[in-house]
Amino acid sequence: MTNERVTSIQVARRAGVSQSAVSRVFTPGASVSKATREKVLQAAEELGYRPNVLARAMITGRSRIIGLVVAYLENQFYPEVVERLSVALQKEGYHVLVFMSSPTVGDVQDVMREILDYQVDGIVLASVSMSSVLAARCRDHGIPVVLFNREQDESGMSSVTTDNYQGGRAIAAHFAAAGHQKIGYIAGLEEATTQRDREAGFRDGLEEAGLTLTARELGNFEYAQTRAAALEMFAGRDYPDAVFVCNDHMAFAAMDVIRFKLGLRVPEDVAVAGFDDVPIAAWPAYDLTSFRQPINRMIAQTVKILLRRIEDRETPPERITLDGELKLRGSTRNIGAT
Repeated sequence: MTNERVTSIQVARRAGVSQSAVSRVFTPGASVSKATREKVLQAAEELGYRPNVLARAMITGRSRIIGLVVAYLENQFYPEVVERLSVALQKEGYHVLVFMSSPTVGDVQDVMREILDYQVDGIVLASVSMSSVLAARCRDHGIPVVLFNREQDESGMSSVTTDNYQGGRAIAAHFAAAGHQKIGYIAGLEEATTQRDREAGFRDGLEEAGLTLTARELGNFEYAQTRAAALEMFAGRDYPDAVFVCNDHMAFAAMDVIRFKLGLRVPEDVAVAGFDDVPIAAWPAYDLTSFRQPINRMIAQTVKILLRRIEDRETPPERITLDGELKLRGSTRNIGAT
């Protein structure tokens, strides 16, 4: 048994085709006849051949790798994003390389420098931001960047988000229609555009209904901090009768405290609404009213923008905002499950 690597030349000889035909078979999207493809794949299987992706990248200038930066894998929304984005890109002949980062800009810069060393064809930043200097560097290298579930004032980057402002307004209108008077809000990371827009929509929606926010705490998108925030908000006697929590991950933490630490009832004592509508939100243990992000459409738009800009570097950046939907469940009053 030999440890020598099988080459495309050997595969071509076994299949009785040219080396360029072998290359086309293993190049996503390349034109090749069905008969040739079958012969090459059979020869490759018999010889144990695997194409050298890195070597091809050096020749073509395309790695067919997309760098994905994620900050919150403990938030149930993002494992789903990673899975669905990976599947969607694989269908287009690309592969995803996942990098973990904290949401702070400084940490993201270090990760981004590492990503650029991998010669990626494109980058998706999921709920993280980066400096204008690094954004300019990506542009100079012809590497498109798409912000997923986050916006940024940097004009050179595309973004795909849900209409976070309208989501906040919809939750405020729902609370008002249910007759709530004392309204609380548990915020996410202050500098995040998702947090900013959801709270702005929520406050404006309350104002439209003649209500004001009576309590506000900070959860920073983290479970432990949200537990502490909920304890602070609901430990006294004059607690809110409804609370909007900036995302589902934090809403689960708040509900755990409200029900099991403080002995209050949801929704009889406190109505709770979240944002994202992750699968766990529909579980009977939480039955959480939540504003659903259209994740499939968000993924489709992200892939579409990314591939368009990879193929044509002159394509201008796009900012896509998609409508979501308020899913009413048993954590809020006087509603039926949908």
